Amino acid sequence: MLTKESSMSIQRYPIGLQDFSEVITRGCVYVDKTHFVHKLITTHKYYFLSRPRRFGKSLLISTFDYLFKGRKELFEGLYIYDQWEFEEYPVIKISFANIGYREIPLDEAILKHLKSIANSFQVEISIDSPSIAFRDLIHQLYQKCNKQVVVLIDEYDKPLIDYLDKENLHKAIENRSVLKSFYSILKDADPYLKMVFITGVSKFSQVSIFSDLNNLNDLSLQAAYNEVCGISQDELERYFPEEVETFDKRKIKEWYNGYKWDENASTVYNPFSILSFFNNGGKYINYWYTTGTPTFLIQKSRDERFYEIDKVSASSFWLQSFDVENIEVVPVLFQTGYLTIVGKDDIFDNYILSFPNREVKQAYLERLSDAFLFATSNLSKTVLDKLLQALKAKSETQLKSAINLAFSQIPYDLWQKENEQFYHAIVQGLFSLLGVFIESEVHTQNGRADAIVHYQDHVYCMEFKLDKSTEEAIQQINERGYLDKYAGSNKTLNKIGINFSSKDKKVEEIVWE
Repeated sequence: MLTKESSMSIQRYPIGLQDFSEVITRGCVYVDKTHFVHKLITTHKYYFLSRPRRFGKSLLISTFDYLFKGRKELFEGLYIYDQWEFEEYPVIKISFANIGYREIPLDEAILKHLKSIANSFQVEISIDSPSIAFRDLIHQLYQKCNKQVVVLIDEYDKPLIDYLDKENLHKAIENRSVLKSFYSILKDADPYLKMVFITGVSKFSQVSIFSDLNNLNDLSLQAAYNEVCGISQDELERYFPEEVETFDKRKIKEWYNGYKWDENASTVYNPFSILSFFNNGGKYINYWYTTGTPTFLIQKSRDERFYEIDKVSASSFWLQSFDVENIEVVPVLFQTGYLTIVGKDDIFDNYILSFPNREVKQAYLERLSDAFLFATSNLSKTVLDKLLQALKAKSETQLKSAINLAFSQIPYDLWQKENEQFYHAIVQGLFSLLGVFIESEVHTQNGRADAIVHYQDHVYCMEFKLDKSTEEAIQQINERGYLDKYAGSNKTLNKIGINFSSKDKKVEEIVWE
């Protein structure tokens, strides 16, 4: 086992390992989070933690599991080793990712799992319903062991978020009812409980899931627990000194760091991504993103024309809201890890959100651009190449051709009721994906520019019109002074007027000055 005082030239990375004992006994590097564990078990009793997938929630749950089973030998060399009396407590551990609710109804899957736990303790429980069986199991374990029971629930929301697409939403609603009843017994079981720790990706509203369990201490946005999952820069340099020395520190931070859940907290790395990067010999690719992005999330972003993703403003209440029957894009993007907190608006007390890193931004915009184009393959990459060539050549013809290539892929019967925003969404998404710095609808004292694109030593101001004229677009750029603030930048200023034809479904004319 590696501690903060030691390292190996070639380390074993616990990629995909969620069992604490396996990580330790196989000699994998373990970033010691037991100072958080100690604080949690000595402070409160009921906890909830929301973090994106592949962020170490399951390993944290497993750490609690072995701690309360009294397995002191596994914790040698870690912070908590001499800070805790390692007594054995009865533990009910449920991972909703592994109970088989896709093969059988959720209530049956829960009952089957609870019965398996009961058998392991050689106790008998009622199997009338999940909630009654859960209550009976807690009581039986308390009586048999003469100790309070520890309840650890991992991925509590998996039976809901797996069914959020329109075709299966009814299953999510059915499962929500089952889960609400299941969790309701915990409050009345208080005298029999030592600790309850619940994790998940999303935080569904208290009314829909935890209405009867209103004493949960939600750690999700608490600054003190910002680093309870993930790897901080300090931890990266302590536990992976040779890797940090080998690879470009700035570049790996740009690709895989950037997550935080409080505006004043330090950023952390996605553990799955950074460990996969090390294991793969330093290859900069999308690791976390490719492990599964909900299709419904991309489709909803497209349907709601949500493409201006940088610098999104959101209240704390909104960020922690998730209702099966009223899904909103921003809270879901935040809770699932596609957006993170980058600042705070002191006037309205809102959080400012943006992409955490290059891995997420590049992959998400690529999927979103393809969704806007209704493409089944990576059409956006082809379009990007043509856009880049157009900028380099300063060619109206090439720019027009590139944009029209994108529009030509959209089937006629899939076109929505056209408006300027629809065209704007596609064009901005493509330029954002290109990796250039883009500002959309930039505020000036006289109005808003549709798009300002910075590329190399040029600034491109684009104004979009629908069934009007490019002359009108250029005139608006001039009259409202959209480029005035860049006049002293020593960059070449470009004015581009683009007029779309709703009849022909394409760019009709471009004027480039």
